[in-house]
Amino acid sequence: MAGYYALPLELLAEQFAKLPGIGMKSAQRLAYFIISRPKEEVQAFADALLAAKRDIHFCPQCQNLTELELCPICADDKRDHGTICVVESPKDVTALERTGEYTGVYHVLHGLISPIDGITPDKLKMRELLSRIQKGSVKEVIMATNPTVEGDATAMYLAQLLEPLGVSVTRLAFGLPVGGTLEYADEVTLFRALENRTPLVQ
Repeated sequence: MAGYYALPLELLAEQFAKLPGIGMKSAQRLAYFIISRPKEEVQAFADALLAAKRDIHFCPQCQNLTELELCPICADDKRDHGTICVVESPKDVTALERTGEYTGVYHVLHGLISPIDGITPDKLKMRELLSRIQKGSVKEVIMATNPTVEGDATAMYLAQLLEPLGVSVTRLAFGLPVGGTLEYADEVTLFRALENRTPLVQ
């Protein structure tokens, strides 16, 4: 921002500009909006940010985000804990739960293998997945990574790791568009992708 803006406003806009998908013009608009709101409303916004950062952590079982000891899905005895759906991010769990049809549990990798971006397997939550499966109660692992180069590479890498462990490894059937993401897929498409999943390793 140009130097004729108040410094606190510049600093606020710079923080907003760090958010994904927010350019400097949008960041400036957000900064002006915050300045225009009552002090109590701004305080509530700041408190919500700090509380989210303070209270939310990875579920020790599935690595999804939760403020509880175990996330509600892992803690639910009615879910099928013998079926694990592997996804890239917590947003994908939300998308699949919208279908209302999947009754298993999840594992969140928090990223995909992408050597060009410096993301190697050891930087993802793969060890935690292997640990869950080695306990012996898992029968099927569904690879629900997005249909992109990185998503496919991650699914195949994991499938090869899991093959010696004797679990069935399947991949979502892609009525999902190639290059698309689970987050933006509609419920019917996701349901059909789940229903028509196919073995990843023959």
